[in-house]
Amino acid sequence: MDPRLEKIQLGTRRHFLKHSAAGLGGIAMNALLAENSQAAANPLMPKQSHFKGKAKRVIYLHMTGSPPNLDMFDYKPELIKRTDQDCPDEFLNGREFAFTTGVPKLMGSPREWKQVGKNGMWMSDAVPHFHGVADDMCMVHSMYTDQFNHAPAELLVYTGSPRSGRPSMGSWVTYGLGSENENLPGFVVLISSGTQPNGGKNSFGSGFLPSVYQGVQCRSKGDPVLYSSDPAGMDRTMRRMSLDALRDLNEMQSAEMGDPETQTRISQYELAFRMQTAVPEVMDISRENPRTLEAYGAKPGESSLANNCLLARRLVEQGVRFVQLFDWGWDYHGTNPGTGITDGLTKKCATMDKPIAALIKDLKERGLFEDTLIVWGGEFGRTPFREGRTAKSKVLGRDHYPDCFTMWMAGGGVKGGYEYGQTDELGFGVAEKGVHVHDLQATILHQLGFDHEQLVYRFQGRDYRLTDVHGHVVKDLLV
Repeated sequence: MDPRLEKIQLGTRRHFLKHSAAGLGGIAMNALLAENSQAAANPLMPKQSHFKGKAKRVIYLHMTGSPPNLDMFDYKPELIKRTDQDCPDEFLNGREFAFTTGVPKLMGSPREWKQVGKNGMWMSDAVPHFHGVADDMCMVHSMYTDQFNHAPAELLVYTGSPRSGRPSMGSWVTYGLGSENENLPGFVVLISSGTQPNGGKNSFGSGFLPSVYQGVQCRSKGDPVLYSSDPAGMDRTMRRMSLDALRDLNEMQSAEMGDPETQTRISQYELAFRMQTAVPEVMDISRENPRTLEAYGAKPGESSLANNCLLARRLVEQGVRFVQLFDWGWDYHGTNPGTGITDGLTKKCATMDKPIAALIKDLKERGLFEDTLIVWGGEFGRTPFREGRTAKSKVLGRDHYPDCFTMWMAGGGVKGGYEYGQTDELGFGVAEKGVHVHDLQATILHQLGFDHEQLVYRFQGRDYRLTDVHGHVVKDLLV
């Protein structure tokens, strides 16, 4: 027998592992290097969170301008009894309001109220379709914020700071988790009612995080993504050749300069190329059956919150991590009939509660509800008194108010049919279990599997996080 074969025949597993350690180590090292190389080439590849979260994705529904919570979800019979009485001084002294001076009149809700769901949750007639999904909703009545003007308050909700420049919530989530679909953005933004959010693109920007994590605005009418189509005279083959040339030039610059944004640029070009095929398909709601379109009130080819709610379901179904919906028109000052809390609110809610209720039901039918966290709300609340500018008008309106407001969540491991926190009997302040917007942020991140104090990014010599130096997880909200 060949001496070499004899030696191999006499060898044991112990000998094999002892003498091939370098080889196994090399195999492991190559695997790690390949993984790191892939992560550098695609920063949106799926990543591990700090622990296993109950939610895999988020649909955040922002009612831009802030809905009148006292006319929708926070029933105050004592305030209704005291309508038209002077507002007590203790609620006015030392306070500033956006458009109210002097002594305003208390104003109870003119809406009809009823208890709905198994636990008797109070809701008004402004949101009749929500009555049917009350058992899925986790209502937080004790929200509060530091800001009473739209843009700073909205930025505080989404970036953790009232000033521009910080990464938005969706950017933090995709930075931490990546995306489950390499052909679609990890963070998609849909805007209805034709107006950008109050914070502008900062409300869905990436701040100092690599720009690959910023929200990609898609449209339900026209080209789904602006400037993604091939220019006239350029077919897909030529576009591929031009991208290859750009990639080679960018890789040369990356090797020389070491700027991570160069790798981001390469990744974005490649994603945009793949999106040209994937995005039009997922954004085409005409592929849905008529029953689904009717449930949402969606109409293919139009731009509406209904269409965007259906698109949100289609996007998360395809692995998009964070879908942000902004709907303009919820600033209920009563300066015109459209912003009054009677007919104006009825008409606006008719465009909102039907598609959102349909979204909840649709996610449940498709097995996506339990690991999709839905969040609904505005940037602050509305006053329990009439706004000063419209005090003598027949149209009823309310001013901005930061001290208390209502938001709700559903799915994603939060309690259904549950109400948390209370405001006082007149709706002027939190009476128990206050939840600051930083607490909301910490809770959303927790449901996705993150310790909000550990999801950080170093910038200009310090670690930043979404919750700044604040925030506590509200565990009573969670299953």
